[in-house]
Amino acid sequence: MSLSMHSALVPTATRTLRNLIGILEKIAAHAEAKKIDPSIFLNARLYPDMFPLVRQVQIASDTIKGAAARLAGQEPPSWADTETTIEQLIERINRTIDFANSFQPAQIDGSEARTIELKIRGNLRQFSGESFLFGHALPNLFFHTTTAYAIARHNGVEIGKSDYLGRVE
Repeated sequence: MSLSMHSALVPTATRTLRNLIGILEKIAAHAEAKKIDPSIFLNARLYPDMFPLVRQVQIASDTIKGAAARLAGQEPPSWADTETTIEQLIERINRTIDFANSFQPAQIDGSEARTIELKIRGNLRQFSGESFLFGHALPNLFFHTTTAYAIARHNGVEIGKSDYLGRVE
């Protein structure tokens, strides 16, 4: 069986985003146990010129809803970046998972050669569907999920590699 574009995107993104929910839940539990305002974690950064945790989660979400829609030849939905709580971020991730899973394999499979145009920092970039998925979308998801993990860990949340990777099935 060959790897399809749908099976490379949707299950991988779903698993990674569910693991991100687990990390957010551990942040919430840690904040409650230590009597720390959860907004401290949501606004934490690894370095002053990097985005805070809340933005890392929003970008991970945007990456996947955008990838699923673009690979299916659709315009991605626009969601306001208004989350201010861990619960709202978890809701956003669940909405992203539901959106990605709403696409049938036939809508995404065969998109390897589809031209994907994306504006990145004001510059229009063109990708083939395959290079978009494997060279942009999935690496971007992993980068922002890893950064969210690192922010949590740096701020004392007791998480480890298994929280990031989840259970391999």
